[in-house]
Amino acid sequence: MEPGETIIRVESLTAGYEGNAILQNVSFDVRRGEVFVILGGSGCGKTTLLKHMIGLLPPLGGHVYIDGADIVTAEGDARQAILRKFGVMYQSGALFGSMTLLENVRLPLEVFTRLDLSQMDLIARMKLALVGLVQFTGHLPAEISGGMQKRAAIARAMALDPQILFLDEPSAGLDPITSAELDALVRRLADNLGVTFVIVTHELASIYAIADRVIMLDKRVKGIIAEGDPRRLRDESADPYVHQFFHREAEVAPA
Repeated sequence: MEPGETIIRVESLTAGYEGNAILQNVSFDVRRGEVFVILGGSGCGKTTLLKHMIGLLPPLGGHVYIDGADIVTAEGDARQAILRKFGVMYQSGALFGSMTLLENVRLPLEVFTRLDLSQMDLIARMKLALVGLVQFTGHLPAEISGGMQKRAAIARAMALDPQILFLDEPSAGLDPITSAELDALVRRLADNLGVTFVIVTHELASIYAIADRVIMLDKRVKGIIAEGDPRRLRDESADPYVHQFFHREAEVAPA
């Protein structure tokens, strides 16, 4: 596999709940090794799209291919093989509060491998070291900051060496300095390890700092209204809503 080739393909995806479509006929691809950002205003379907991409929700129509395999139709061992190709960091971090950071990161190894405890501990420590938390292995989530919890959640998502990491609103609830540190971590992991990132966010500073390419969703059209380098979209887009979003301009109500 070569960097730059398609690793995720979303094809004619219609997504929603109880038969009500939030996104209609959405198609795009994600290239291997890039930091790909899904952005847009509140209620446009960013997290809904992410949940469909990782197989948490069945689509109303369409397909999601992960490294060539369709997660929508796969079952049994074939589906498990697809799920092993990616890790997920949820918005809250979703760490187990009664487990230390080491135990949280070790958990996927306990479930999905036959390694002995010393091997699993070594791998968990290595993953925590990658995110700058190796000195906090014995801490509980409540004993560390919110930013550190997000980094620990990324370490757990990397436990099984996935090709892809999905991050849902990683900067949510963080102060600007902590958010910038998390952005730098994402960029470093992408550049040094070749991990493909798919990130949901609407934080402009983070988007400019980390994104190779973005898609912008709009709830009015239930789909994508812009795609490309966020700096070019900011400077060159002729779409009024795209311009407003990237320039943080309020929408003017009709007289």
